[in-house]
This record gives sequence, C-alpha cells and structure tokens, in this order.
Amino acid sequence: MESLRELYRIGYGPSSSHTMGPFRASDMFLEKCGDAVYYTAHLYGSLALTGKGHFTDKAIEKCFKEHGRDVHVEFHPDKSLPLHPNAMTIVAYDKENKIIDKETYYSVGGGKVVKEGESFEGEDVYGSEFSSMSKILSYCESEGISLWELPIQKEGIEIFHYMGEVWDAMCECIQRGLDDEGVLPGGLKLSKKAARYYALASSFSSTLSAEGLCMSYAYAVSEQNAQLGKVVTAPTCGSCGVLPATLYYLQKQHSFPKAKIQRALLTAGVIGNLIKMNGSISGAEVGCQGEVGSACAMAGAAATGLLGGSIYQVEYAAEMGLEHHLGLTCDPMLGLVQVPCIERNALAALRALDHTTLAILSDGRHMVSLDDVISVMMETGKSLPSSFRETALGGLASLRCVSKV
Repeated sequence: MESLRELYRIGYGPSSSHTMGPFRASDMFLEKCGDAVYYTAHLYGSLALTGKGHFTDKAIEKCFKEHGRDVHVEFHPDKSLPLHPNAMTIVAYDKENKIIDKETYYSVGGGKVVKEGESFEGEDVYGSEFSSMSKILSYCESEGISLWELPIQKEGIEIFHYMGEVWDAMCECIQRGLDDEGVLPGGLKLSKKAARYYALASSFSSTLSAEGLCMSYAYAVSEQNAQLGKVVTAPTCGSCGVLPATLYYLQKQHSFPKAKIQRALLTAGVIGNLIKMNGSISGAEVGCQGEVGSACAMAGAAATGLLGGSIYQVEYAAEMGLEHHLGLTCDPMLGLVQVPCIERNALAALRALDHTTLAILSDGRHMVSLDDVISVMMETGKSLPSSFRETALGGLASLRCVSKV
C-alpha cells in the first residue's frame, strides 16, 4: 500500500481525477519542459467526455498560467487510450512548430497521476504482508493493536500529524459550506442547500435533527467541491463529503478530542488504501461504487473504531459500506459533480452511521469479507458499460429535460 498522503490530498475540486490529476500532470510536464513556445493538451476518453463539466480545461489552463505559459486544450471524446479511461497527452512546440517534447499521463483516481511507461502501482510503504484485510486483521490481532496504529508503525508519527492537517482542512470546508448560499456554477442552476438544511435541522428534535445535521455537513463539503473549493480527497473529490460529515457529526455529538478524530482518519485510510490497491476508487474505471461506495466504507470503519468497536467490527462496517453500493453507476448530469453526486454523499454519510450501529451490535462475524467485496466491486465495475462509468452519456446523465431544483 502507498502512503496515506497519497490517499488524502488537500486541493481544489470538483474532481480528483478530472481536476486535481490533470493539474498535477501539467505541473509535472512543465517541470521538465517549461521553455517551449507553445503547448497543446489533448484529452481522451472520460477526461474528454466530462472534462467541461469537471472544469478539466480550466485546471490545465490555471497550471500553465501559474508557470507563465499558455496552453490550448483539445477534447477527443471519440478516442480512448488503452491503459485507462482518464488519459491526456501534452505536446510542446518550438518556434518552428516542431514538437520538442510529448508525454502521455493517466489520471487514475484520487488525484494520482501515472506517466505512460510507469507502473500504476505506487511505492509500497507497507509491504506484501499487508496486502489484504485478512492479513492486516491477523497482524493486528497478533500484535494487540488497533487498525489506526498500523500506519503510524509503517509511516512514522508524521502521518498522525498529517491527519491533523487533513482534519483542519475538512472542518474549514464544512464551515465555509454552512456559511455559503447562492447557486452552484454550471448549467444545472442548482441551489446550495447546506446552510438551509443546517438551520432547519438545528430546530428539529430527536432523529430528524441528528440526520439533518449530518446531511448538512455532507452537503457543505460537496457544494464547496462543486464550486472549485478546497477539499480533501476521501478517497476522491466526488465523494469528499462522506467521511468529514460522519466524523464531524460524531465529534459534535460526543465531544471527541481532535486526537481521536485523527486516529479515526488513520483507520479510514487503511480501508481506503486497500480498496485503492486491490480494487479502484476511479469513477471512470468502476463507476460511483468506487467513489461513494469506498467513502462509505471508510466512514463506517472510522466511526466504528471511534465508538470503541473491535478491529473485526471495523472491518464489518467497512464491508457493508462497499457491499451495499455495489453496481452504483457514475452518471453526473451535464458532467457536473452535482446531481446525483451531492445527494449521494449525504445519504452515504447516514448509511455509514447505520453500518456502524449494525457492526457494533454484532460480534463482528459476518458472511462476506471486505476482501471479497473489493474483488466483486472490481469485477462489477469492469462489467459496467462505459456509459455508466463517468462518461456523462448514460443513466441520469442521459436525461435532457432538467427540472428546476
């Protein structure tokens, strides 16, 4: 598994694979070829099909502008490259219009970028003995440790401190979202709802208040993401509202100290890393099950550990989070990370809390393992038609008549 720093990235939305990734690829290219006369960036597959709605071109242009360079972005929606749906090629030219450099990059999810010719597998800082949940559980059992302690053992105390930065960024995002009002950018003319939902939920009592508050936190983050705000990939931008909403709600309800939240983020990170390594967190590759499903698994695991669940109950909550999102398609209307994405984040946060309750009521024993569900999720995602994997061509994205919302 890679470092949790590769999973939790602090950056700007609305999409880790379509915004953060292309920005990073552009920066990588300019680091090695920053003195060309002009540049072109060619987008293929899913990057081309939903690039406008995800502001891919704006992210690329922003990076080049920061380097004092201009770039022309071209979309090739009818062409895909073989290694991954999210592909882009950057070309540099001299004053005689000759190509002086050219590179192809793949944005493989969560903001990670792989250059053509390089392995899609990043640096393994954990080792093969931690390549599955069953192996991790066995190790934790033998050592008498909790899941959150494993990253500290393998990455050092610095990763615990980094979780503090991650949590600060998540909380700031929630607060910005709760204070924000207006309409989200893009053709859907979608009104921001977090502030209103928070105000209403605060006046409710009992169950309506609890659920409403949790949902308002998820809306706050997801709406900030939709308008290019600063968020944390958890594990992606499109699913960035689930984990912070779940933990923020629990912290407010139980007054947990920040250190406990940091441990919960480490627990969630172990789950997210396993899914990323043995499955996928890319909506373009496996659909929304890889994004919101993974986020729900991470949030359920984090909440269960935070509330005193055993390592086996934590695994059970994570398994439910992914299992009950199997087959979920990625079908953003107009290619925007708004409908159905924002609602899905809010509902997944509530489901994570439900999974936590069920896991803690149990003794942790259950029929299907997290390892098995990750395998099934990958198989299911590969079987989905490409129109249901972040192309904005199928499912809800195919609806042309948009009612006012």
